[in-house]
Amino acid sequence: MKTDPTLAAPWRSASAARLAAPSLRFLAEPRPPQAATYGLAIKLENIGAEPTPVVYVIDDDAKFREALARIFRSVGLHVKVFGSAAEFLQIKLPDVPSCLVLDVRLPGLSGLDFQSELVRANIHIPIVFMTGHGDIPMTVRAMKAGAVEFLPKPFREQDMLDAVRAGIDRDRARRKIAGAVAGVRCRFESLTPREREIMTYVTAGLMNKQIAGETGLGEATVKAHRGSAMQKLRASSLAELVRMADALGLRPPAKR
Repeated sequence: MKTDPTLAAPWRSASAARLAAPSLRFLAEPRPPQAATYGLAIKLENIGAEPTPVVYVIDDDAKFREALARIFRSVGLHVKVFGSAAEFLQIKLPDVPSCLVLDVRLPGLSGLDFQSELVRANIHIPIVFMTGHGDIPMTVRAMKAGAVEFLPKPFREQDMLDAVRAGIDRDRARRKIAGAVAGVRCRFESLTPREREIMTYVTAGLMNKQIAGETGLGEATVKAHRGSAMQKLRASSLAELVRMADALGLRPPAKR
């Protein structure tokens, strides 16, 4: 791997490593949670220190992947390296923010085909592609499928670190959203069947009187179920209840 003449490799220069590490250390540090993400309120309390993110490197060149591993370790990241996509599939992914650095040309399944396999398997891990034989169609395909970056070899070490940082940030945000939705889903499961039914009507925009007409219940009963559902879901407003329904993918029942 060729290095940028303006940036000494961390394993060759201890001073360079010390200079690079402080500015990039935030890769491995938790960031304050946002108040809301994609319209879904997220309330996080008593959060401990976030586990150190993991970078996975898949490349059939052993020396090259070990060189990358040293770069990532120099900024405090955990690294796991693999010679093929098949090797990567043998492990169980830890529940921590992560990023996959993937070579396009691999023995067996190619990097681009492996990206498609991960999507089909519902494995959402940000991918930074690298290749010595890239072209525009290949880059477009990778980026359309959700890749964070597509780096041609040789690349600057800083460019790779920046791409991995972006990937880890993306995965951190996705995990927060998934955690928030999981919490809402858990509370939704505590609702009675009638409360769930009323909630779907409410979030579809129906008034209590209209819901009463649809369900055959009294308007006061509808109001009581509505209030109970909002309390169990910890929704402070109708707008928040609608956002929860959207996150859960709820749809109003078919008209009777």
